[in-house]
Amino acid sequence: MRLFKTLRLATRDYAHEWQMSGCFVLALAAVLGPMLVLFGLKFGVVGGMLDQLIENPENREIRPVSSGRFDLDWFRTMQRRGDVAFIVPRTRSIAATIELKSAQSTRIVPSELIPSGRGDPLLPADAPLPDGMNRIVLSQSAADKLKVGEGDEIDGSLTRRYRGAKERTHIDLIAAAVAPRAAFARDGAFADVRLVEALEDFRDGRAVPVLGWEGAQNDSERTYPGFRLYATSIYAVSRLQQDLTAQGIDVRTKAADIELVMRMDRNLSAIYWAIAIIGLIGFSLSLGANLWANVDRKRKELSVLRLVGFRTGDIVWFPVTQAFYTGLLGWGLAIGIYFAAASAINSMLADQLASGQQVCILLPEHFAMALALTVGAAVFAAALAGWRSARIEPSDGLREI
Repeated sequence: MRLFKTLRLATRDYAHEWQMSGCFVLALAAVLGPMLVLFGLKFGVVGGMLDQLIENPENREIRPVSSGRFDLDWFRTMQRRGDVAFIVPRTRSIAATIELKSAQSTRIVPSELIPSGRGDPLLPADAPLPDGMNRIVLSQSAADKLKVGEGDEIDGSLTRRYRGAKERTHIDLIAAAVAPRAAFARDGAFADVRLVEALEDFRDGRAVPVLGWEGAQNDSERTYPGFRLYATSIYAVSRLQQDLTAQGIDVRTKAADIELVMRMDRNLSAIYWAIAIIGLIGFSLSLGANLWANVDRKRKELSVLRLVGFRTGDIVWFPVTQAFYTGLLGWGLAIGIYFAAASAINSMLADQLASGQQVCILLPEHFAMALALTVGAAVFAAALAGWRSARIEPSDGLREI
């Protein structure tokens, strides 16, 4: 009951001296508001760059620089790694080409076949897969030239020189889907690895019984000159690059671009937190000094509370309660300042940003963290005044009467 009465008296006193309370709230908002705007800019700009790096699968791709000899055991080992999201073998580029033609167009489109499969980062997760020996996913460029869409039939043809004669064979294909334009800018098609292997076997004069293509039998273990490899995240690219280099495999990645943005994020975070800590310490000391002076100014009233039966612990809650109100109201006013500034900044730069993109943005957890830090700093500052109020004796009030 005494604690409840202390909180009630502290609240009424805080409201009664609204001018002084308002000055404390304004002082806090003047410190916290600009820091929220600064962090919003940092999070919006650098966070947006990181999101673009993370969302673009090309930044997770690891490409071999030159041809090698990779067997199936090597691919199985790489697939078991936790930092590998997708890997398929590549055949020779010159062997992975096919001429495509449709009934809707008179054009014959030479296209590259890209080995693909389940989980291909370049294809939408819910899109049909290029599985089997006759289903492919066309690039947007090839689909436009062939004037075909999902489910349309396509005639594929390829040639080889076998036993001194030139041969041409045809294969009936179905466009399982059309890939996004960003997936592959040139004329091409995503295909099952088995179909890409079949094209290479045909051109090398080997038999492909499943398609009825005659040729020599080859019982030796197949090796591949390259691969398509994607890391699980941009943060795993550097480690994968190092491991492949240690195996003697030269690869090309965008690790340098990723590291540049991550370094920028770390540096800006360090600068922001340095400014934030200095601001919070300064405000805490300022608020603590003001609450200390406020306790001295109300020394008589607080001593009377001691005289009528309030304990030391009850009196300590008096400045702590008022500091809590200052932190909460100051945080609320700072949020209002942030939203006004963020709206102005985003509107000013709207013409230079993509649809839905914002250069100054904070998430709900950022507001919660700011509230916790602000109220925590205010209550910590009130400890100075609380210590001062705890030293007031009941007799101090009697001497001033």
